[in-house]
Amino acid sequence: MRKKPVSKTLPKARSRKTRKQKRAKLKPAPKRKAADAKAAAGALPQWTTAQIEEAFRRFQKANPEPKGELRHINPFTLLVAVVLSAQATDAGVNKATPALFALADTPEKMVKLGEARVRELIKTIGLFRTKARNVVALSRQLLAKHGGQVPQSRDELEALPGVGRKTANVVLNIAFGEPTIAVDTHIFRVGNRTGLATGKTPLEVETKLEEVVPKQYKPHAHHWLILHGRYTCVARKPLCEKCIISDLCLWPGKTVA
Repeated sequence: MRKKPVSKTLPKARSRKTRKQKRAKLKPAPKRKAADAKAAAGALPQWTTAQIEEAFRRFQKANPEPKGELRHINPFTLLVAVVLSAQATDAGVNKATPALFALADTPEKMVKLGEARVRELIKTIGLFRTKARNVVALSRQLLAKHGGQVPQSRDELEALPGVGRKTANVVLNIAFGEPTIAVDTHIFRVGNRTGLATGKTPLEVETKLEEVVPKQYKPHAHHWLILHGRYTCVARKPLCEKCIISDLCLWPGKTVA
């Protein structure tokens, strides 16, 4: 008896099914919440060296030259933008800073502009009164102690009004090309939720990242991780089905078929 020909579409159909099965899916909201509480406490297993290497290889392939999203003109305006971004979104800061930087893109101009005018220009940003005071004060300090230049030392940056470790790390990385990693809420979440870098505090996560991120990936690690946390591994309902590292991720709030 003559055998019936095998359909040519069968392998393709199987391939589609296989790909669909491997996509990550979210568990119900209560289980996700419990999983995040466990992750935030730094309780998940730490990734292996091979897993970390593979994750950053994928990040680099997907986005070879990641960029920060805060708009700036020079190191000084970057410093100001990062100070303004505390407890605010980059998008919100970017709406306010063009008018500010058009009038004051140096410490001299910022001091001359004055706190009241700065306050008026950034009033759409949260905590604008305190931030206006800090921006003018740090501008005065740059003039008095650093010749109007943004220092390239973390200690000197952190001595400026309104500048903490995270802000200093961002400036060192973006303005001066230092391989620093500024741990904000996004990177803290990604590090703990995935198992890439676990820790109970932002400093613990930063220290772990400094230890485990391969040297060749460190210059861009900050941007890859913050962008991943901002657009994929989001807080309430992460887009695990689109995540390029979902098969490596150890978060118990999702499954990978």
